[in-house]
Amino acid sequence: MNGTNSPTHEKAHQINQNPMQYGSFAEIGAGQEVARWFFQVGGAAKTIAKTISAYDMKISDSLYGPAQRYVSRQRLEAMLTQEYTKVLEGLAATRGENSTFFSFADTVATRKPGHTENGRGWIGVCFQTKPFEEPSQIIAHVHLLEPTAVLQQLTLGVLGVNLIYAAFNHRDDLTALVASLTDDVPTDRFDLDMIKVSGPAFAGVDNRLLSLQLVEQKLTDAAMFTSECEVVQPSEVLYNKPILVVRGSFRPATKLTVDLLERARDLFVKEPENAGSEVIVLAEMTLNNLLSGAAVSHEDFLERAEILHALGIDVLISNFKPYYQLADYLAGYTNRLIGIAVGLPGLREILDEQYYEELGGGALESIGRLFKRSVKMYVYPAIDPATGAVLQLDNAPLPHPGHHLRDLLIDLHRVEMIQPSRTEYLPIQPPDVLAKLQTGDPAWEDMVPPAVAKCIKDEKLLGYKG
Repeated sequence: MNGTNSPTHEKAHQINQNPMQYGSFAEIGAGQEVARWFFQVGGAAKTIAKTISAYDMKISDSLYGPAQRYVSRQRLEAMLTQEYTKVLEGLAATRGENSTFFSFADTVATRKPGHTENGRGWIGVCFQTKPFEEPSQIIAHVHLLEPTAVLQQLTLGVLGVNLIYAAFNHRDDLTALVASLTDDVPTDRFDLDMIKVSGPAFAGVDNRLLSLQLVEQKLTDAAMFTSECEVVQPSEVLYNKPILVVRGSFRPATKLTVDLLERARDLFVKEPENAGSEVIVLAEMTLNNLLSGAAVSHEDFLERAEILHALGIDVLISNFKPYYQLADYLAGYTNRLIGIAVGLPGLREILDEQYYEELGGGALESIGRLFKRSVKMYVYPAIDPATGAVLQLDNAPLPHPGHHLRDLLIDLHRVEMIQPSRTEYLPIQPPDVLAKLQTGDPAWEDMVPPAVAKCIKDEKLLGYKG
């Protein structure tokens, strides 16, 4: 990481040797680890106009305005705005024609001695791609996973250099931009769970694709964007809130999907521990459900995201497989009740031994991991394809010994049956709906909510043929 031939050394050296790139560094909470690289490789006078570390809170407030939290997106954005403005005010008149100005900032809390909490922080860069251009921006949130503050500082330094280099050299290729952030630093040393770009350098870029890239390239286990298509750091939405989540392919979301979620929410909000609380509802799309062949189709992903946007549902993209991984992740943001809405076929999978060969305790261990926290599952009925009978939680055939686990969970009040609004929703299957809309059979429109039908037809999604 610190060698003279390391990728980080070469990146910092290349930036220092470019006479156009000139700017400032503002770093709070973890030393001046990013600026240090540019001083170490030589020629920093060609790149650095100023560095600052406003550690004192009163000084920080005087420079960037008061903040409720000093390690936050709001503080980072205030730092970038202030520092970039100062660079322009001081230098645009004298060297604006020959410079592409930038400001890098980070605000970070590294691990404290004697504590086990990981470090975390916000990093970002505001930059021009040509003289006098309006600035573009990249901001990101990172968890620092090294066991000591010193190691976390070293990781932060490399990430900062990678981010600045990516802004100037990889802005035209999102896949390369995200991949370059891992240069010279293994991904087990950090978790980057949010990235957002803006400005003329990224015209037409959909930040939801960047969220997908973070998960796809294994920089994080999950990333989130809201129903308004705004990418967020998960704690900004989930912190200490009751959370109800439904997993699915949403290709497309059907009337059954929406009824399952709405009826589960009706039960979830009535739980005594949720009284008077704002409930967060999430749709989880896993990479397993997004894979098309050997790779994720980005176009298909955005089309599904647009359908969920039409329904006003926040989205979590993840690489989780068993449900206990999802529950563990959400429990990292809240100590409130976590609800999982699932169809009866999904419950069968949860209770089926064949899916847990990697666990010594099999399905029993999986159930223990899933429900070790405050978790409750809401189960939607299904239709028996052979008889047409409605299968409920208490009478559905389950793989042995799943019926014992089901009975235990019922006795513990960890699962509850959902009653559908209409039994005619039960036969609806997304593959059937997809086949109809792709072949021009208008019957599909009666199988999805009106908002979904309008979205698919207006935007020509999922191979729709009118």
